[in-house]
Amino acid sequence: QVGRLLDELEKLGVADNTIIVLWGDHGWQLGEHGMWCKHTNFEVASRTPLLIAAPGVEGGRVSRRLVEYVDVYPTLCDLAGLPKPSHLQGKSMRPLLADVNATHKEAVITRHGGGDAVRTDSHRYMEMHTKNGAGELKGVGLFDLEKDPDENQNVAEDPAYAEVRAKLESMLEAQRVTWKK
Repeated sequence: QVGRLLDELEKLGVADNTIIVLWGDHGWQLGEHGMWCKHTNFEVASRTPLLIAAPGVEGGRVSRRLVEYVDVYPTLCDLAGLPKPSHLQGKSMRPLLADVNATHKEAVITRHGGGDAVRTDSHRYMEMHTKNGAGELKGVGLFDLEKDPDENQNVAEDPAYAEVRAKLESMLEAQRVTWKK
C-alpha cells in the first residue's frame, strides 16, 4: 500500500513537495522475558519503526539515535516551516535528517501500566509500581545494553552499576515531576 501511495503522489506531481512519515506500532514479545504480549517497557516491545522522507532530505540513511514519537510533531513543524506551538513536547529530529549522527537526546522514556523506563544508548532502567506508577515500588530492572542487548541479565543490584542506576533513577524521577504538572 505504501508503494501505491507513493505512485499516486508521483502521478499528482506532488511527490517532490510532500513530507512522508511512516511509523509502526511497538513490538511484540513472543516468549521473551517469559511474556507473550507487547505491553512492557523492554526493548523488544518498545522499539518501533520510523521513516521520514522530505524535500531536501537525503534518503537511504539510518540513524541509531534515540527518538520518541513526541518528536514527530516538532519535526513536521520544522520541515514545513511552521512555528512550533508552545505546548509541544518532544524535540525536532530535523538535525538528524541532515546528519544521522547528530546529537539528539540523552535518553527516552517509555511507560506502560505501572511501569516506567528510561533508555539511554547503553542502558535501560525500569521501575514497576502499583497503581499506574503512583503506588508502591514493586521491582526494578537495569540492563546493560552493550553487554546484554536482549535484556536478560538484571544488574540493578550489582554494585558495579550503582552509579548508572542512580543517574537513571534521577532522570526518570525528573521526568515524572513534569507529568504531575
